[in-house]
Amino acid sequence: MMALPADPPLRILVWNEGQHERLEEDVRARYPTGIHGAIADGLRQHLGGIAEVRTATLDEPQHGLTEEALDSTDVLCWWGHIAHNKVDDTVVERVRRHVLAGMGLVVLHSGHLSKIFVALMGTSCTLQWRAGPDRELVWTIDPAHPIAVGVPHPLVLDQQEMYGEHFDIPAPDELVFISSFSCGEVFRSGCTFRRGRGRIFYFSPGDQKYPVYHEANIRRVLANGVRWAAATT
Repeated sequence: MMALPADPPLRILVWNEGQHERLEEDVRARYPTGIHGAIADGLRQHLGGIAEVRTATLDEPQHGLTEEALDSTDVLCWWGHIAHNKVDDTVVERVRRHVLAGMGLVVLHSGHLSKIFVALMGTSCTLQWRAGPDRELVWTIDPAHPIAVGVPHPLVLDQQEMYGEHFDIPAPDELVFISSFSCGEVFRSGCTFRRGRGRIFYFSPGDQKYPVYHEANIRRVLANGVRWAAATT
């Protein structure tokens, strides 16, 4: 009996501006291979042989987001914070075009103010915040959603920066998680959107000051989010 051909692997590109790790020793110690390295390791851990995971950073030519790189990407993960304004507008438009054509996009933490997320949302994407450390409880709103599979309720982060409402985004297509904090704030911390043929997942936990991307359950959420964003139907 002839064997059926295997499905091609998911092609994942993890993008990080990579500035904190270069400028701040404590962040470099926390993430010795970069925030992008920790995220990529978590995706490889959970997705194994079904994924090919690459990384790119701001300082690479065209920020590592060339036409060729995006043509070979099913899902782009985006982490940015202090260098949003250094991302070239031509590159942003290139990424936007690929998302509309069906590339998935997972936007993380301070990436809510990235040029690409703001362009796709059409709003300011501003929010309230308070420097931590604070305890964050990530509550599952939609336990049947694929992104929530295997995620504890609540997911507890003992150290994290507070993000709070009002979060100036369009109404999400699906609200998967909300977070609560010690002073009573709440935040829509896991939201999905569709733009053109592309799927977008925003997930807020992940400040550079804390080892969030080493957390097993955060890694599970990101792996689930990548798999969901890879679908185009």
